[in-house]
Formats: sequence, structure tokens, C-alpha cells
Amino acid sequence: MSMTSHERPGVYSSYDASSVISGSDGRKTVGLVAVNTQATAGTPVTVTSVDQAVSAFGAGTGESMTDLIRLALRNGAGKVVALPIADGEGYQDAFEQMGALEDIQVMICDSTDQTVQQALRDAVVQASQTRMERIAVVAGTKNEASQDLIQRAKAINSERVVLVGPGGADGEGSAMSGLTVAAAVAGAIAAETDPALPLGGAVLAGLSGLEQRYDDNTLDALIQGGVTPVERVGGQVSVVRGITTRTTTEGEADRTWRELSTILIVDDVIPTIRSALKSRFQRSKNTEQTRGSIRSQVILELENKISREVITGYDNVTVTADSANPTVCLVDFTFTVAHGLNQIWLSAHISI
Repeated sequence: MSMTSHERPGVYSSYDASSVISGSDGRKTVGLVAVNTQATAGTPVTVTSVDQAVSAFGAGTGESMTDLIRLALRNGAGKVVALPIADGEGYQDAFEQMGALEDIQVMICDSTDQTVQQALRDAVVQASQTRMERIAVVAGTKNEASQDLIQRAKAINSERVVLVGPGGADGEGSAMSGLTVAAAVAGAIAAETDPALPLGGAVLAGLSGLEQRYDDNTLDALIQGGVTPVERVGGQVSVVRGITTRTTTEGEADRTWRELSTILIVDDVIPTIRSALKSRFQRSKNTEQTRGSIRSQVILELENKISREVITGYDNVTVTADSANPTVCLVDFTFTVAHGLNQIWLSAHISI
């Protein structure tokens, strides 16, 4: 476990993972960066209703800032922190500004440019490294081919970024980019209070339709390539399977972070323990007795996660004083995430 040295007192954290080789309250906040000429550029606005969005950013149509806010709220976001920019040159500064804001768990933007999306990825990763964990949801262009979406996912390649496809469609059935789909998916992620529940099957409200339908072979390729596909069945648009864009590590295929629920569980467990330790041991001595209390608190929090079926087990909880710095306490533990149920296979044995 690599650790960056800091002088500020506090509870810090890091994580790694490996694959197993054998065998309304609590709703989150969505952050949005988008071009808008009505509002003051660079001034974030917290929105909890569509009326507030219309007042601040104008009515808009299609893929406007207001429409993206509407879809995020309708699909379950507790609120949206919207940061308008004057033009396409302002994304980088806006992402950095949003990175300093607390209480944002999901990020979206109104750009399908791959370079902009990579900048959003970098900002999300940076914020997560400074104890403000979050993920981003991005989308492809209008009529973007499935292979191009897979290449886009490969270029992003982060467990903290979800790429959705296909694009949406307007009320008349004309193709649109995937921005409205991304906003709806971001809202659905923000609505979840159980990080271990798979996103697959989540119904996305407020979408007029999709610009294309994938067959099973294409769905397989997209999921394996790091794309979260959505589909329309029976008049409802829903997520097929929640996948992150992280498919490789140092150029080698790696499925460790493929399921979206994995990073959501990490972002639930570690901040919970960090917050519990910070509130209880803010002014404490680094003694054996205190370290024993810290270990008990960590175990208590992990047991709570087991009872909620967020994790399935933990082990090796150790708390030691750092030999190089007597003011530092090292807490080490392992845990196993709960896996979502994606498939059920039936084998029927028929006697005649």
C-alpha cells in the first residue's frame, strides 16, 4: 500500500484489489458542467427541481443544461450542482473547480469529446484521491458505432468512469448523442442506497427512446469492452449491465474493476470507516489502548457492512504504530465485496 505523506492531522486511506481466481434520504448529488449562456459562467448553482433549473439556465430543449438536470433529478439524484461555462474552452477549469467541492458523488458533462472526457476522468480520480470519492458518467456521439464506443472506453480505462451507449432519440425518433442517457444513468446511480445492488435492470425515466438497439453479440462485445449498454424493451428504457471503462492494467486485460458495484462498494466502505475513526479519535493518544479501540471500531463498521450485505467478509484487521513516525497509526484490513446477481441458469431434466 503506497502512502503519500501529509502533515495535516486526519484519517487517510488507500485501496487496492485483486480478483478471486477460484470459483430519498441517502440519495447522492450529481455534479454537472455544461455550456450555458444565460447563467454566470464559473458560478455553481445547486438545483433541486426542474423549475429552479429553468429559472437559472433557461428552458432549453434536447440536450441543454436544463434537460440534463431534469433527467438526473427524475432518475433519483438528490440534487444537482450545476456549473455553467461560457464555451468549450472552459471544461478543464470547471472540472478543477468542481473537484474542490464536497458532497458530489457522480459527475457528468455536456461534451462527447474524448479529450474532454479524459480531463473529467483525471479530475474525478484526483478528487477521489483527496477523500472526495466520486465517479463520472460519459457518453458517445450521435450514431456512434459500437466498436468506436469500445475504443472510447479503452482510451478512458478507469474504474471511476462509466461510458453509456447507445445514444438517445428525441420525441420524433431522431437520433441524438448519448448525453441524455448519461444524465439518466447518473441519476439512477445517485438514487441507489445499496452500493452492492447491480445497476442492471434499473429503469431510466424521462427518455423518449434510443437511437439504436443492440443484438446479443454486440451487447457481449460492449460489456467486455467496458461500455454500459442500455436498451428499450416494452416501452421502457433500462440499463443492461453496469460496467466501468476499466478493462486493462498496464496493458494487460484485467476484470477486477469491471463491475460498477465494486467501486461503489469501495466508496461506501472506506469513507464510512474513515468518518467513524475521525469522529471518535480526533484528539487521542497513539497508545496500545487507543489502537485497540480503533481496531474494535473498524471491526464494528465492517460487521455492519456484512449485515447489510455490502461485503461478504473481512480479515487481517491490524492496527499498529508507525515505526518511522510515532504520531501515525497504521490500520490494515482486507474485505471481500458482495457480487451482484447478473444471471440465473436453469438446467431442466425431463422424464417422459
